[in-house]
This record gives sequence, structure tokens and C-alpha cells, in this order.
Amino acid sequence: MKNHQKLTLLFWHRKSKADAKGNAPIICRISIEGEIFEELAIGKKVHLKNWDVEYKKAKGGSQEKATNQKINEISVDLNRQFIFLQAEYERVTPLMLKNVYKGLPPMLSKGSLKPEALIIPTLLQVSDLHISNFKKMVEKKLRSKETLKQWNATRKKIEEFLIAQFQLKDAELAAIDYSFAVKFYSYLTVDREKVLGEAAAKKQVKNLKEILTFAETSNWVAKNPIIKFKCGGDETDISPLEYFEVEQIWNKQITIQRMVEVRDAFIFQCFTGFAFQDIFALTVENIVKVGITGERWLIKDRGKTGVSETVPILPIIDELIKKYKNHPCRKFKGLLMPVNSNAKYNAYLKELAVICGISRELNTHLARHTFADIMLNIMEFSLEEVSKMLGHKTLRTTQRYAKVKKNKISKTLAKVKSIVFTEDGQLRKIVS
Repeated sequence: MKNHQKLTLLFWHRKSKADAKGNAPIICRISIEGEIFEELAIGKKVHLKNWDVEYKKAKGGSQEKATNQKINEISVDLNRQFIFLQAEYERVTPLMLKNVYKGLPPMLSKGSLKPEALIIPTLLQVSDLHISNFKKMVEKKLRSKETLKQWNATRKKIEEFLIAQFQLKDAELAAIDYSFAVKFYSYLTVDREKVLGEAAAKKQVKNLKEILTFAETSNWVAKNPIIKFKCGGDETDISPLEYFEVEQIWNKQITIQRMVEVRDAFIFQCFTGFAFQDIFALTVENIVKVGITGERWLIKDRGKTGVSETVPILPIIDELIKKYKNHPCRKFKGLLMPVNSNAKYNAYLKELAVICGISRELNTHLARHTFADIMLNIMEFSLEEVSKMLGHKTLRTTQRYAKVKKNKISKTLAKVKSIVFTEDGQLRKIVS
């Protein structure tokens, strides 16, 4: 007997569930004539002002366009699944359609235990779940917002790769094998319009590997198919600025105010080691007096790891702090330094390199490496002390930042040579 039921989909705005910012979820009501309707949250929110009640669409910018695209995709999927169910069953209920859409058996009743083996998410769905879990940790301040941005960037690159390489919007986990990682790496380093460096590309594959490990521990795949892909050796050896180059930047006469501020922020980083997100949020409250003498230090938990950075305020930093005491950033926000957004800051740093005659590209991370070099090789702090100032969890991380230079070895040799050798080069007698 042919099924003549009709499906009606209604997308509506659940205003009663609006959050503090005025964003409320969009709900899809599934109605099939003669049956009790079901509702399905589409996973998108729209501001109360941006929902068109008449046309059942979001209105506004790019976020609203993405929401409308999601609405269209769900409409197509539900209608397609409804046709398949009509071909198989004489009577289709909204719950059956909702079950099939969510990857469940159509006849699964409400309140039944969901058979985990049957719920196998796709690659991008696993990515979304992993990101969602990470976001919860960010909200608990157990992880960094900046790292969350990196995970979202990885998700976008995976989606971009699927479209470019396979003309697919998503991929089944069962279809992924070792060659997927090889092709993904090749795409990022060779085929992509804006290619990545080897280290950056391996970082993306490393993130993909972690997503698939999450799928493995969730029993969605028997084994991570790309676990053997080598992501090691992906730490680029970044050479710090030479000290004379730092002097060159500091002493350069600059007349453009925005470039002066960029230069000062960069120098601030070179003599504190603070990463961009940390200098961006640095306030007067981070100036702490320590010890009996009341020596002023900058103390702040790193945004990335939560480990405390403890840095003495050197004279050049004290000068910069005083320089901006009447700046709007200090008066109205309590911030120590005027710092642009990350994108603008790095763009201006490229301009600063040209102005100062520096032959290499300047960026915020280079300043951090330069700080480590100055502390270790010029000011002769120990590796352990530099590690504490950088807020590293392990010395191994610090070793990548701070390379011992020959001049430091020469200075140490000059200090200790007289302990072992006489003036005419003979070995001294040392009582051990």
C-alpha cells in the first residue's frame, strides 16, 4: 500500500530559551498528518532581533546566512529521509523521521537506551564533539581560548580539504585510512591556495590525529587509522633577533604614532617574554611588589597554559610603563600597553621591520624567543630561571626557546678558567 502522508517542517524561534545576550535557539517542528509532531534543535542560535517571523529565516550578516544554510540543509535531509521511509513503511511518524535523521533505528521509542554501536558520527561531527568538549574546559578555565581558536581552524581546514580533494561535505570514519593523513598534509603544503609551512601543516595533522584518537576512545573506530603518521620534528628552530637589532628598533626615530605604539609593544615583549594574548590583557594589577625591598615584578598566569609568568620589571619596561600612564588604554581600561588586535599587530610589525631596516619578518612570537635569548645569553640567567619567567611547564619547552650561544660559553670559560689552569696554562692542584 502506497504511503500518501505529507510532511510539514516548521522552523521557529524559541524565545523563551534566550540567553543573556538575547540569542535563542532555532527549532525544527516535524509534522506528519495524523501523527503527534516532534521537535528537533538545529544547533543554531539567532538574536531576538534577527529572526524573521514571517519568512521563518534569520536576517543579518554572515552568521545568520550560515544559520539559513543550516535550515536549508536540514530541510533537504529530512525530506529525503521521509521519502525513503515512505517507501519502506505504510505509516511514518515524526519520531521515526527524527530517529533516522539522528542516525538511530527508525522504530526506537522515546526513552529507550540508544545503541551506541549504531550511532557512528562523521569526521566533522567528531571534530565538533571534540571542540565542544574543549570549549567546556575553556569555560572552566582549564584550557586556553587561543587553543580553542586553533581547534576551530583545524576543523575548517579538514572541511576545506574534503571539498577540494574528494568533493565531499563530510566523510564517514570507516572511509578514513593512513593515506588520508598523507593527502591532507600534501594538500596543506602543496595544493592549497595559501600553503602552510611544514611545521604548521604537521600541527594540523597532529590535531586530526587527536580527533581520530577521540573517535577511537569513543568506540566509533576500532583503531586510529593515521596513528603511525609522524608529526614529530615539527618544531621550527626560530632564531631570535640579535641584540643589536633590538637596539636598532628601540632607538629608531619614528614619527607615526601607531608605529611608535607597535614598536613599544614589541620591545615590551622582548624584555618580558609575554605572548600576545598576555601582553594584550596586562593591567596595572599585574605589577606586584615582592621581597623585603618591594621590588616590582610583572606576574600573570599564561592564557595558554595557566602557568604563572614571573618577570622582573627591567628599566626599559619601567620606562614604557611610565610612558603610557596617561594613554586612554591606561585611563579607561587599566591596561599597561596599547596593543592592537593580533592580525593588525603582526601586520604593523612587518611595516616596522622595513622602517627599522630589519631584514627579517617581525612577529609577536619572535619577541618571545628574543626575550629567552637575552635572558640566557646576555643577562646570564639560568635555564630554570628563564623557564619560570616564560611560564613553561617543563625545561624541555624552554630549551627550544633558549639556545646557549658561543659567546655565553666564552664568558663562562673566562670566569672559570683560572680555577683549573694557572696563568701559564698548567693544571692547578684542586682539592675535591
